[in-house]
Amino acid sequence: MGGKKLKARKIQWIHIVPALAVILLAAACAKKQPAPPPPPPAAKPPAPTAMLTANPNAISAGQASTLTWNTDFASDVSIDGIGKVDPSGSMKVTPSESTTYRLVAKNDSGMKDATARVTVTPAAPPPTTSSTPTESNSQLFSQNMKDVFFEYDSYEITSQYQSVIQANARFLQQHPNISFLIEGHCDERGSIEYNLTLGEYRANAAKQALVQQGVSAARIRTLSYGKEKPFCTESTESCWQQNRRAHFVYSK
Repeated sequence: MGGKKLKARKIQWIHIVPALAVILLAAACAKKQPAPPPPPPAAKPPAPTAMLTANPNAISAGQASTLTWNTDFASDVSIDGIGKVDPSGSMKVTPSESTTYRLVAKNDSGMKDATARVTVTPAAPPPTTSSTPTESNSQLFSQNMKDVFFEYDSYEITSQYQSVIQANARFLQQHPNISFLIEGHCDERGSIEYNLTLGEYRANAAKQALVQQGVSAARIRTLSYGKEKPFCTESTESCWQQNRRAHFVYSK
């Protein structure tokens, strides 16, 4: 009986030893396996971009200007004096004095700012009463409003006449009740149809220049005479120059 028990134990050890060897080998292999690499860091967004404009950028006190802005990749956008705003948009502002608006766009990669300035002209004092206000205004208009002259075949207001536009705008802002007509004129060269179109462009160019200086568009009418109403009738360059103009006419 003793021999059979010993033989049974040997058989058990024969089965147990290989199993233990497999377990130890698996544990050793498990220890040797390297740890998985850490996940890559999250990529940062591109740096933000920002744009801010004001139109018009010159106004009279009490008038409004429109701020328009656009940003890319920004998670936080604000305008000084206004607060947080959408990444892109527009809004009207009515500053009481000349103001520089600053937009700041931010994200995790950095910051970008943009500025736009609105120049405010103080309100003019009320006009003094007069027994013949229409005649007085008409005389003042004729004395202060200067014509704008153009190069041949052009409706661009050159730098030479930017100061004329600014002086005209200052006078008109001081006399807000005056309405007026801008006539577009051309010299005699070219067809009637072509010059009527060119005269219209010249009158509208003068109108838009005044509007940008803060003059209300509702006060201004335009009319093209082309070459049909010349100021000078000689066929010379000096005479042609006098006819290429935007002429301002008082309206009652």
